[in-house]
Amino acid sequence: MSGASPTPAGTPAPTPPPAGGIRGAVRAVGGWLEDRTGLVSMLAPIMTHRVPRSATWWYVFGSATLMFFSLQVVTGILLATLYAPSASNAWQNLVYIDTQVPYGWMLRALHGWSSNAMVVMMLLHMGQVFLHATYKFPREMTWIVGVFLCLLTLALAFTGQVLRWDQDAYWGVGIGAAIADRIPLVGNQVRALLLGGPIISGETLSRFFALHVFVLPGLTIALVGFHLMLVLRHGISEMPKVGEPVDPATYREAYEARVHKTGVPFWPDAAQRDLVFCGLALLSLVAIALIMGPIGPGGFPDPTDIETNPRPDLPFLWIFGLVSLIPPASETIVMLVAPGVLILGLVLLPLISNGGERAPSRRPFMVLGVVLAATALGILTWEGATSPWSPVMDAWSASPTPVKYVKDRSPFELQGAVVLQNAQCRNCHSLGGEGGVRGPALDDVATRLSYDQLVRQIQQGDGNMPAFGKSLTAAETEAVARFLLTMHPANERTSDPPGALLPIPPQQAERP
Repeated sequence: MSGASPTPAGTPAPTPPPAGGIRGAVRAVGGWLEDRTGLVSMLAPIMTHRVPRSATWWYVFGSATLMFFSLQVVTGILLATLYAPSASNAWQNLVYIDTQVPYGWMLRALHGWSSNAMVVMMLLHMGQVFLHATYKFPREMTWIVGVFLCLLTLALAFTGQVLRWDQDAYWGVGIGAAIADRIPLVGNQVRALLLGGPIISGETLSRFFALHVFVLPGLTIALVGFHLMLVLRHGISEMPKVGEPVDPATYREAYEARVHKTGVPFWPDAAQRDLVFCGLALLSLVAIALIMGPIGPGGFPDPTDIETNPRPDLPFLWIFGLVSLIPPASETIVMLVAPGVLILGLVLLPLISNGGERAPSRRPFMVLGVVLAATALGILTWEGATSPWSPVMDAWSASPTPVKYVKDRSPFELQGAVVLQNAQCRNCHSLGGEGGVRGPALDDVATRLSYDQLVRQIQQGDGNMPAFGKSLTAAETEAVARFLLTMHPANERTSDPPGALLPIPPQQAERP
């Protein structure tokens, strides 16, 4: 008989120690965590849900987009610990990160190039979904959420470029504000909301920092979660086959029966292709980052620098190329109306066409549309990368003011002509057919703007026009405005009625 005390009745037997050494200990810890959190039981249905066996390499672009977004979040958090969102320090801060912080240049390179890669993968993913008509029943909402995710991706890329706070960023945010300013009724308010005031300033950088670091990533994470939930709810679509149209009345039951019979678990069968493609894409990104280095910063932001040649980042080069080809009169339609119509069409597409054939061979016009869109995007991107910047950067010194615009002018008005030339206004504004075309011609500006409006425009800027309030004195501003008021066709009334202006002070009238 042993001397051990018997276990009292009703007392549970002690849990035996884990067997198997380290492996057993790990299994015990895993069991404890699962019992307390339920992570495995929560994630298991996601990893093991069945997908069509026909899911091929066409389906890897969505996973790659998610991978690049995750990389954006990680590298963005690290950069946020180093970046100073101050207009006076941002440019120097990026130079410091590139040159002084260990591997800071690589961190910036990964963040910048993964942004471009995310946009490319997003467009490829949407193109594949469009070609295969995956937006049809019952995945209409999945497509609509994807459209808004695409817009958020582009917004993240644009706001990220602004945070570099170099010449590209300055002109980019100016053009973006000019586009917003064209919105009917509320354009001025939207522009002021973006810029944090009437001009590009330190408040502008603070606004875009908040958008890029807090608002847009939060919205993107929320929509990504919703998008994945919809994918799990409705399943991954099968490869389209000729003669198998989508019928909303019978599709769901037939799909579930086929997946149950012939489908495979997402992990590991279908996930293997995603892992291989994401791994290759990540290695390619690292190679590009090592070879190309970080994107920017370019020249220090200076609206009066005549040597500048600003370019948008890769996702927006096609817009730059398009604007360089179209006449100024059509810019509002191209920049504002056309994108709105395109976005509305993409959102309504699955609601208008949620049934019928999915095979590309049965939808030739859709295929032709994708081919034309891809071709136009490629050509315009090349045009944007190679076309000259529309301002004529030597117009202020190489293009003399035509004689007819200085003949019979008062000394004060002639002083305004000199200031107009020295302030390099003609880089962007033509006079007598010579000069830049970024801004409107000045030949008839007096018929469009009053004296007060001219002064405000010069001092505060507007849209993509920089503000000169800090670089011109009050007398110089008044002289330019007085000179511009003489710019109108003969016998045509100006915006200011006769006698509306105060007389020129004698000391300014006599000034040479």
